[in-house]
Amino acid sequence: MTAPSSGFVFEPSADHPGWSTWNLADPTRFNAQTMGEMLVRIEDHADGSRRVRLRMAPEHRHTNLLDAVHGGVTLALIDIALFAGMRLLLGGDAAGSVTLDLSTQFIGAGRINHPLDAVVEVLRETRRLVFVRGLIEQDDNLVAAFNGTIRKPSSR
Repeated sequence: MTAPSSGFVFEPSADHPGWSTWNLADPTRFNAQTMGEMLVRIEDHADGSRRVRLRMAPEHRHTNLLDAVHGGVTLALIDIALFAGMRLLLGGDAAGSVTLDLSTQFIGAGRINHPLDAVVEVLRETRRLVFVRGLIEQDDNLVAAFNGTIRKPSSR
């Protein structure tokens, strides 16, 4: 289902049971042009916490000269994951929000032909801000850790 006001296509994935699509309705924008098709799901944990897992499929076009996933692609995945987490865990307006800050620690290199996942959790929500943290995982390897702050849209 495409939510007209959100600009996202979020619906169950026919090819990936248990996952939903997380794509922009306009395929000419950054996410589709740079990142490709993306998948998302909410994960409930035994401790009662909930996290969002956003997945991309790295290809050769996402690599640097070392044949690893380019750091800029990893940062883009993180930025998109901040908003997926806010939208799916809080019902927030991802399309009208902006990233205020993002801190990333690169731990390892991502590889192509293996799903690259951003796993995010919301730490706190205030009237204007959402604080998020997460990890970039690939198979059993950590690629990066991050935290960021999102500013919600202004009331008009």
